[in-house]
Amino acid sequence: MYVVATAGHVDHGKSTLVRALTGIEPDRLAEEKRRGLTIDLGFAWTTLPSGADVAFVDVPGHERFIGNMLAGVGPAPVVMFVVAADDGWRSQSSEHRDALAALGIDRGVVVISRADRADRHRIEATRAQVRDELAGTGLGGSPIVVVSAVGRLGMTELSNALDGVLRSTPEPDRTERVRMWVDRSFVIAGAGTVVTGTLAAGCVRVGDTLALSGTSAVETVSVRGIQTEESEVDEIGPVSRVALNLRGVGVGDVVRGDVLLTPDTWPVTAIADVRRVTGPAFGDSPVHLTAHAGTAAIAARVRPLDADHARLQLDRPLPLIRGDRIVLRDPGNAVITGVEVLDNDPPALTRRGDAGRRAATLRESAVDGGGALRAEVSRRGAVTVDALRRSGLLVDGEDQLLAETTARELIHRGAWLISRDVLERWSHQLCDLISAVHHNDPLAPGLSLASVSSSLGLPSDELTAVVVEEAGVDSRAGYLALAGRGVDLTGIETSLAELEYRLGENPFAAPEARDLHAWGLGAKELAAAERAGRLLRLGDSVVLLPSGPALAMRELARLRQPFTTSDARQALGTTRRVAIPLLEYLDARGWTRRIDAGHREVVGGRG
Repeated sequence: MYVVATAGHVDHGKSTLVRALTGIEPDRLAEEKRRGLTIDLGFAWTTLPSGADVAFVDVPGHERFIGNMLAGVGPAPVVMFVVAADDGWRSQSSEHRDALAALGIDRGVVVISRADRADRHRIEATRAQVRDELAGTGLGGSPIVVVSAVGRLGMTELSNALDGVLRSTPEPDRTERVRMWVDRSFVIAGAGTVVTGTLAAGCVRVGDTLALSGTSAVETVSVRGIQTEESEVDEIGPVSRVALNLRGVGVGDVVRGDVLLTPDTWPVTAIADVRRVTGPAFGDSPVHLTAHAGTAAIAARVRPLDADHARLQLDRPLPLIRGDRIVLRDPGNAVITGVEVLDNDPPALTRRGDAGRRAATLRESAVDGGGALRAEVSRRGAVTVDALRRSGLLVDGEDQLLAETTARELIHRGAWLISRDVLERWSHQLCDLISAVHHNDPLAPGLSLASVSSSLGLPSDELTAVVVEEAGVDSRAGYLALAGRGVDLTGIETSLAELEYRLGENPFAAPEARDLHAWGLGAKELAAAERAGRLLRLGDSVVLLPSGPALAMRELARLRQPFTTSDARQALGTTRRVAIPLLEYLDARGWTRRIDAGHREVVGGRG
């Protein structure tokens, strides 16, 4: 299916053309039929001679309903622009042209309608006028077809022209995440709430859960049923006009401008930095405007950064990504400014000169294809590739850009892109933190590995290992130390020598806690000595030399196997306080094996 929106001045025959092409009356409201004036969006569909399935969104042409017009063309990829042969180019023709240019719509067919009311010279004059007015816009090269819906003059040519344009449109992605802007909401008896919209990408299935972004407190809905062109389907793909019967939401909870989204895949923002693509320079336009995005029309405050860049503060959040087009309009006049979203999560502007510096960054990113990517990663230090894709900074197929960028200024590790400069800064900061720990407490094991992420302000704990690797520090038992740094035992060297002498005389006469305390050897000092390989601690209270277990095995191997704890204690000349944790240590190393509650044996040797 394809979706085509109409555009053009009021009473130039847009609805008549749609009716002639489809056989369906697009005007839905009684007032529209009574006045012969399109007020809101109308919908119709047909199959072209080629077999292409086309749905039309018919928009009002009157200046009072430009908001409704923007809601209709906003999500549509193709337009049918209508100018009456007898009336020529008019004020709303210009406003609709400017709106289409602001939205970046560059595919369509131009129709010179009501040819039955004009002679050949008048038709050619209108054709020339249309070419002049559309020159330099995305529709400047569009085919122009002269028609009369009354006598069906040129209708076959119009169908063929539509066919040609539609065949040239890019194939939509069925696997893409869903973002469907709601343009209508109503209730059907026995079914409940139904919403309609243009599905431009992705696929919706009966039973799907979708996120609802809008003014309601309702956050998720489920799809109870799907209709397209009044036919029930179980699944619908792009580009399609879709009616969704929703479960979990009342009709008053979803309105035009709300959005149905694939859950947890779209960033939602009320602040965005934008670049002007059409219309007057920033600073020449009002600060308070209406922003039209998709089918939404909401109040926005514009803060100029320079003539071509500004920050938008929206009255409510919208699912916007880099590259999205927004129309800024002052309801009091016909001036339209088109902007492109450059950053949907921009940095705060708090210091003097921040606005100018931010504008320079945005200008640079527009010139350099990878500039925006590098700037975003540099600003945050590290960003996941998935987050960059969600924000629109990366799209599938940009692997070359990613490779070129990472080869110069970014590092790609797993799911993360990391700024080289920021990673280097983090690694220096980490070394400084570890040095401070060594200086303030020479006996400490180092900086806790668990504290690195919070101490450095890393975006994720997942980045700790990358920073540790970059810093080239030693990691052991949950602590970090500068590479090659030994344990500084200077302050306890005398006490250690006394302890080592005593254990050298009697390897299994582990000193009591009071003796250790008298020597100034507390838990921290003993842990430091053990890290230095000077002592071996068994449990909380037994301290031996590192050679103690090997000496013990020499004695235990001489015993009759199996042996008891009492046999071991007597052979080692020690107490149960020492013998039990020592035997458990030997068991854990696999040097001895416990047979039952009272017996062990030396592994691989019997007396």
